[in-house]
Amino acid sequence: MAKFSRTDNCKNCVDCNKKIPLFQLLSQSELTDLNTSRFEVKFKAGETIFKQGTSATHLLIITSGLAKFYVEGVQERQLIIRIVKPWEVVGQASLYFDNRHHYSVAALVDCTACFIEIESFKKMIRQNSAFAEEFITQCTQKGVFSYEKMVSLSQKQMHGRIADGILYLSKKIYESNQFSLHLSRQDIADLTGMSKDSAIRILKEFHHEGIIELDGRNLNVLNSEQLERISETG
Repeated sequence: MAKFSRTDNCKNCVDCNKKIPLFQLLSQSELTDLNTSRFEVKFKAGETIFKQGTSATHLLIITSGLAKFYVEGVQERQLIIRIVKPWEVVGQASLYFDNRHHYSVAALVDCTACFIEIESFKKMIRQNSAFAEEFITQCTQKGVFSYEKMVSLSQKQMHGRIADGILYLSKKIYESNQFSLHLSRQDIADLTGMSKDSAIRILKEFHHEGIIELDGRNLNVLNSEQLERISETG
């Protein structure tokens, strides 16, 4: 069960000034004001942080751990849009639309998450133009990422999609060619838009071809150039 807390990760919004580029644009008084409208919650791996369809009252910042950001589709199938790392702001899509979550967020590992009231966040946008501009920039970047993902899922064959998924995890999430996966095989399938059996089969093919080394949850990219070629050709 999720637990409310104040931890070393999230003592005060002033501390986040050093960790979140967006917050560096806020004054000390603005950070202090924001601190009065936030709280932190601990989540166990697998627990839901945001549920698709529920009322959106807060933005979210993961302060430790990893989470998956996904859409629940037909027949309860999931499509993972991206992985959420610490210090990323989540929830912008609900800010000025219909106050509903159009996605779910769940902890991949034990996480701590800071929740900030939407109205307090909107106040900062209204009164700080530099903050507002950076916020819009970040929203735009996430939009572009989503467009690129749609191209991958709709126009690439399964091998290209798995290559994209591995490169994304290696470059953007773990920032290393060698890492321990926090995603299950089903999560990898949901990240790349295919069945679990297909994802497992292609991962095994990449392993046997010497493109990756896969040992349980440990993945090592042995030939990133070949992965890039597979990604480009689809």
